[in-house]
Amino acid sequence: MKKAVYGDKKIVIDILTKSFDTNQSVNFIIKQDQNRIHRIRALMDYSFDMCFSFGEVFLSDDKNACALILFPDKKRTTIKSIIWDIKLIWNSVGVANIGKALKRESEIKKLHPDELMYYLWFIGVNPDSQHKGIGTRLLNDISEDSTLTKRSIFLETSTVRNLPWYKKNGFKIYHELELGYKLHFLKTDKLPQRLTV
Repeated sequence: MKKAVYGDKKIVIDILTKSFDTNQSVNFIIKQDQNRIHRIRALMDYSFDMCFSFGEVFLSDDKNACALILFPDKKRTTIKSIIWDIKLIWNSVGVANIGKALKRESEIKKLHPDELMYYLWFIGVNPDSQHKGIGTRLLNDISEDSTLTKRSIFLETSTVRNLPWYKKNGFKIYHELELGYKLHFLKTDKLPQRLTV
């Protein structure tokens, strides 16, 4: 695993756009029209900028997987972040979905614990490279990094087929939220030494 540089942004956005094309949670807030893929790209662009500024962006060594980590306690409102928010609304969410998106984010934040978080916002593997252990190796490296920061990893997923993988690798469900789809909240308190494929 390596820290991404800003020049890696297109690679990261490409991986995440492909990985989250059919994701229920992403498509819940994205305006559903003929520009849907462009709107997912805009969400990933926003997420990259937020994590690059207030967290970490990691790439697998082969650049086929990536992860966006946010440290919520380090997030600040700046002129740049306000511009990013406006672009997210305009290019991704759509004005008509603002209320729905804000309500969902408010409900999610209420369920986050009051502690320093290593928030795994997005992790994705290029679809052509999935099921080869790349994602597990990346998650293993993320686990080691979170140990260094003395923070537990937190994430949400709406992808039920990923739950066994997360559980196998030391995560447990600590809450579920019904939003018209089920959003599963996971965390790992005691980080495993090495994760399993």
